[in-house]
Amino acid sequence: MVSEHAVIEMQNISKRFGDFYANRNINLKLNKGEIHALLGENGAGKSTLMNILSGLLEPTSGQIIIDGKEVIIDSPTKASELGIGMVHQHFMLIDDFTVVENIILGAEPKKGIVLDKKQARKRIVELSEQYGLSVAPDKKVEQISVGMQQRVEILKTLYRGADILIFDEPTASLTPQEIDELMVTLRKLTKEGKSIIIITHKLDEIKQVADRCTVIRRGESVDTVDVAMTSAVELANMMVGRNVTFKTKKQKAHPTEVALSINDLHIKDNRGITLVDHLSFEVHHGEIVGIAGIDGNGQSELVLSITGLLPADSGQIFLNGQEITQKNPRQISQMGLAHIPEDRHKYGLILKMKLENNMVLKDYYRSPFSKNGFLNFKSIEERAKCLINKYDVRTVSEKVPAAALSGGNQQKAIIARELETHPDVLVAANPTRGLDVGAIEFIHQSLIDERDNNKAVLLMSFELDEILNVSDRILVMYDGKIVADIPTDETNEEELGLLMAGTSYDTVLKNRQVVEGSAAN
Repeated sequence: MVSEHAVIEMQNISKRFGDFYANRNINLKLNKGEIHALLGENGAGKSTLMNILSGLLEPTSGQIIIDGKEVIIDSPTKASELGIGMVHQHFMLIDDFTVVENIILGAEPKKGIVLDKKQARKRIVELSEQYGLSVAPDKKVEQISVGMQQRVEILKTLYRGADILIFDEPTASLTPQEIDELMVTLRKLTKEGKSIIIITHKLDEIKQVADRCTVIRRGESVDTVDVAMTSAVELANMMVGRNVTFKTKKQKAHPTEVALSINDLHIKDNRGITLVDHLSFEVHHGEIVGIAGIDGNGQSELVLSITGLLPADSGQIFLNGQEITQKNPRQISQMGLAHIPEDRHKYGLILKMKLENNMVLKDYYRSPFSKNGFLNFKSIEERAKCLINKYDVRTVSEKVPAAALSGGNQQKAIIARELETHPDVLVAANPTRGLDVGAIEFIHQSLIDERDNNKAVLLMSFELDEILNVSDRILVMYDGKIVADIPTDETNEEELGLLMAGTSYDTVLKNRQVVEGSAAN
């Protein structure tokens, strides 16, 4: 039950880094029992504001008031003492520790001088049952799903007594089913008296779960609105500062010759379990082929194999008629394939390296970026400035490390680098994950432009609306196999959902005929 009692008020908060204002005079009020969304473009200052509230940063100016009293939050420990807990987008867990060990780390209960893990485990089980956060307390983090890892992070804040929870892009790495479960959890938390701030780009999630929404643009507050009284289109326009088109306009595809050919590809993991089961398909120049499927059905391994990052056990991969099955990523790139990776931190960027150097990771060894083994720093800087401007990468400078950028701007930097290689084939894995609607609109149009320039695009995405919006043809993967190959204009989200869950294509076709027959009568 939302009350008018403010548990937190952030008044005229500003945060300056040198001459750059990440936040400027922002006001935010969180009421008790409320889910309050914080919406803004990549780099708008949302995470900075929440890092101030959670004690990771101190404001340059402004006040924070909790339950009517001004407080100074100068560390995460102080935030925790005030009942504030933050669930970060990239989980702060130790893979080799158990769930219990991760939750109690830094707040270990003791019996005398001995760690009382039994009591801790009991308390964690009680909390998981109270809030419907099912976890396996004795399993190591590396053994559990991403969705359960997030539940561990939530329990970690609850174990420390948090009444105010901050979620930073909480659905970025979750499957559709896990997202639905999280939405139920958020509502349950507020019914138990918790108050929640959720940072998200996803307008449908805001409409589904939030009570109010504060919109930030370029570091400044735009407005705070009642979500029930505001449409998704209005929220998007407020966020971006212009009218946003949700449906990408595109002409009918005109595929030409085969660009990418997969022949009987088979991939197993180190335990001998089949991940990709004798797949064969083709992608033509002048088309976008989407791969739909629930996470864990072999799509990620397929993409890694095509791009040279994971060896196949058998089968062949051809790029413009030349076999690339045994070639390394640099060789494949030189032959005309670009890759927007699913995991931007593992495969896309070197986070400690300057942004400008990340922009030339694919071609730093070529002219004009190097000569006789020496880097040309001026050319590298000019290239970075050009791409930052062209692709609207929000950053203080091209000299900052890639880690200093927001997740969405890191993604835009990767996309800029890959598209500027002018590839024959672009393999894009979840290219808009973590991006705001304005950036998504830009990336979708960029993929269509590549297609219209007679390039081939293979799009792997867990977002069904993205697959349907951008693809010309859809391959559905289930249990390592392609179970359907359908022109996009001949299917819909409901049919794709059934196929992704294991329903046979024949059954889906029969269902379609029944529906069409009923409509005709």
